[in-house]
Amino acid sequence: MTKFLLAFGAFTLATPVWATQAQDLSDALRMSEVIAIMQEEGLAYGNVLATEMLPSGPNDAWAKTVEQIYDADTMLTSVNAAFEAALEGEDIGPLLEFYATDTGTQIIDLELEARAAMVDEDVEESAREVYRGLDGTDDARLAQISEFIAANDLIESNIAGGLNATLQFYVGLNDGGAFQMTESEILSDVWAQEPDVRLDTREWVYAYLLLAYGPLDDVQLDAYIEMSRSPAGQAMNQALFKAFNGMYDTLSYAMGRAIADHLMAMDL
Repeated sequence: MTKFLLAFGAFTLATPVWATQAQDLSDALRMSEVIAIMQEEGLAYGNVLATEMLPSGPNDAWAKTVEQIYDADTMLTSVNAAFEAALEGEDIGPLLEFYATDTGTQIIDLELEARAAMVDEDVEESAREVYRGLDGTDDARLAQISEFIAANDLIESNIAGGLNATLQFYVGLNDGGAFQMTESEILSDVWAQEPDVRLDTREWVYAYLLLAYGPLDDVQLDAYIEMSRSPAGQAMNQALFKAFNGMYDTLSYAMGRAIADHLMAMDL
């Protein structure tokens, strides 16, 4: 028994070393602030959804439901747990070193500022217009952004994540009794949205990155691209997609189920 306790003690002492590194990376990425912005986006999305799908539109009961679904603490816990699990066994030292530099810190600042700004529909539309004006040209910064997007597979991964989240929303609606569709019907309906999702995703990603990285010089952005292409950068990117896609799948199902519950309550 004593040997077991000693062995268990050694294990518990060793485990926090890895957990601390993963948490340090999450802190460097300012994950809690990212989640706060996503929560704000979710609350706005909830209003749009209620306007489109609920006869009564958004009301106090619906607002409370959406706030419960988009709980920042729950979202952060989910993302951090999945992020840590996905990075297990990876050497994240180079990532911590990069984000400790002035360039790394500035990049996170800019990403957060741009994401928060684009919650405003006017800012988002303005950023999209900038991209539309550059699309198809030989603009040097656009070419760099394209390299960054390719290095991180941002278009296809975001499309896949968006379609999967939409699928979960439909499943939530179906499970809640809002309508009855077979799995094949749901899949067909979701897949039919792929062309529109692709166009919107491509435009949003370019618009966001052009806005976010505008203040960076070419050397700084090239350094970020190089880091993204490294084994550590690729591992982090995959871990981020896994963590956030998992969170969005859960949120989307909950929103679908909530819409169904509110519709069914109105019918009683």
